Amino acid sequence: MGSYLRTSPAVTSAANIVTTNHEINGDAPAAQYLPPEAVLIEMADAGAKRALSLSTWQVLVLSTIAGGFITIGALFSTLIATGTDNEGVKRLLEGFGFSTGFFLVVLSGALLFTEVNVEMPATLLSRNSATIRSSILRLWVLAAAGNLLGAFIIGQVVNYTQSYGAEYEDLLGEIADSKMRYQRIGGADGFFRAVVSGMLGNWLVGMAAFLATMGRTVIGKYIPVLVTVMAFVATGFLHSPANMAYFSLLHPLGRGPGWGDALSWGIAPAAIGNILGAFLLVALPFWFVNSRRLANP
Repeated sequence: MGSYLRTSPAVTSAANIVTTNHEINGDAPAAQYLPPEAVLIEMADAGAKRALSLSTWQVLVLSTIAGGFITIGALFSTLIATGTDNEGVKRLLEGFGFSTGFFLVVLSGALLFTEVNVEMPATLLSRNSATIRSSILRLWVLAAAGNLLGAFIIGQVVNYTQSYGAEYEDLLGEIADSKMRYQRIGGADGFFRAVVSGMLGNWLVGMAAFLATMGRTVIGKYIPVLVTVMAFVATGFLHSPANMAYFSLLHPLGRGPGWGDALSWGIAPAAIGNILGAFLLVALPFWFVNSRRLANP
């Protein structure tokens, strides 16, 4: 997402339209954000550049870093909520803590799977070609693998160097257990519910990416990320990199699901839902509405 700090010619043009309108009407100051119809252009431009210009190793490094950042967010969210009895306050603190990891991804330009889920469909909707499709598929798979690797490494290092006590471990176990709740339903129904939860999860996280792209300042990016990520955490919807992070922190403690169950019920269905949610609930509707507005300003 760090690549969104730059501005493509198409976005500059859209932003200039907004500025000009303000000048004509005598309004001041001009809006300090991109108009919605320009956001997907910016994301598509960033996605195409990443897919075509980054090598396999660059993608792996950036996605591993993102997995590590998200794990730090998961760690922070658990630590600051530990010992809180009020359920609402607990979820608020967890959301605030977790937003730290997502914002580190935003500012650093690291590569998060659920960010890619919005960025790549935006690229495909505007620049569909055989070269783009193959490059995007490579980046998509590597981003997921790198996120899991980064989460696993940081989880191991954190548990090797730190001990946060029984209350922290109990809360971490409670969070991980909630992410495996669909396994208890089991069968096709349980898996489908997990997929739908993942769709809703990436609707909110995808909107965090969308709104962070809209912002032109650090604060303008942070506030929407904070609000939407807090909403995502409070609702309990599934998010595959978040699940990777919590499982990676818990597993070295000898608690929680084994990696087989975690991948089958906590990560894979969430990932499928995350892809579908980002495409169907974020990229496609905004492209459908705003592509017409750009064509007829």
